[in-house]
Amino acid sequence: MPTTYDTPEVLDRREGPYGEVVLRRHGALLQIIANGCFLMDTSDGRSERLLVDAALDALDDRPDPEVLIGGLGVGFSLAHAGGNPRWGRITVVERERAVIDWHRAGPLSTVSGKTLADPRTRIVEADLIAYVNETSDTFDALCLDIDNGPDWTVTETNSGLYSNAGLAGCARVLRPDGVLAVWSAKPSPEFEGTLRNAGFRHVRTEEIPVARGVPDVVHLGVRPE
Repeated sequence: MPTTYDTPEVLDRREGPYGEVVLRRHGALLQIIANGCFLMDTSDGRSERLLVDAALDALDDRPDPEVLIGGLGVGFSLAHAGGNPRWGRITVVERERAVIDWHRAGPLSTVSGKTLADPRTRIVEADLIAYVNETSDTFDALCLDIDNGPDWTVTETNSGLYSNAGLAGCARVLRPDGVLAVWSAKPSPEFEGTLRNAGFRHVRTEEIPVARGVPDVVHLGVRPE
């Protein structure tokens, strides 16, 4: 018998300000594709949950810490934050209107709908780099998941976020001893060095164990003094 494979079904395809974004269903999974590049799907979520938990753990017992999540994605980070009553305000910055729509009234509402209805949650439609340089809001933690990592960005302009100037913007919105957590599909020793050069303290990397291949990681650092 020949092997058969499911063909991904395109649920929505839009041209946004940064190119094409596509939501697909592949079997039981929902997938987000940007400009032909696979970003993420609903298969696991362990690393996205670690992103949020590692940031919270680094804040010790700070009461009602407020978190800024960079990138809505498939909603794992948001949903996990919303499931923890320790978090105070939860702000998500997402630049693609299509992704926001897929969560508010589309298939991804099954992941994030409960947290979107939580009064602690707000969604900001904006480019993250511009937001951290312009907002007057500050946060206890900043959890970034807008790329496949510092070395593999969705769009070329995102690379500026991981530079000294971009990290200065991140530090700008963090409160004293605030935590920056950055998701990556693979370890980036170069980015660790950039974090240290930008003045971030207690820089470390946590890995998500995998059966084979390169592990996902979360890079962490505490706001410069």
